[in-house]
Amino acid sequence: MTSRRSLITGLGATALFAGLGSVAHAQPRMPAALIRRSLKLQHLHTGEAVDIVYHQNGRYLPDALATMNRFLRDHRDGSVHPIDVELLDFLHDLTVELGTSKRIGIVCGYRSPRSNEFLRKTSTGVAKHSLHLEGRAVDIRIPGMRVKTVAEAALDMRLGGVGKYTRSNFVHLDTGRFRTWGA
Repeated sequence: MTSRRSLITGLGATALFAGLGSVAHAQPRMPAALIRRSLKLQHLHTGEAVDIVYHQNGRYLPDALATMNRFLRDHRDGSVHPIDVELLDFLHDLTVELGTSKRIGIVCGYRSPRSNEFLRKTSTGVAKHSLHLEGRAVDIRIPGMRVKTVAEAALDMRLGGVGKYTRSNFVHLDTGRFRTWGA
């Protein structure tokens, strides 16, 4: 007579071994770290464009990061600053989330202290300690997409700060704590 416990154990073992046969035929999955990450960007002030792979085979590519630092420089005074790789990943993941291959328009990347102070004096809504000063923020537009659509997708990702600037037609993204503002 078979006990209930040995029957359940036997059925579980049978299911396990039956499942192992299908594992041998399963397609191998590429680890997330090995997925190639790339960006297509157009700087709206300098007119420069870049199509770049910045992460491949589980590592960030130093030459590509140097290109991104220069590309996202302060367009007012030419200052170059290291850009946070998490910000690049945020941009990449946002394009995947939105299902778009359109070139992202860059309104502003890194901002030097001098430029930030100039903007604080001549416009509204510029933070004294902006994450643009640390290479941890970017303001973007995606052609054919509403600010609301882009911002909502970024908010769903919960990767950092997301500001909606509907009147100025851009979305602010940063790698600070998760928060939101704007209309």
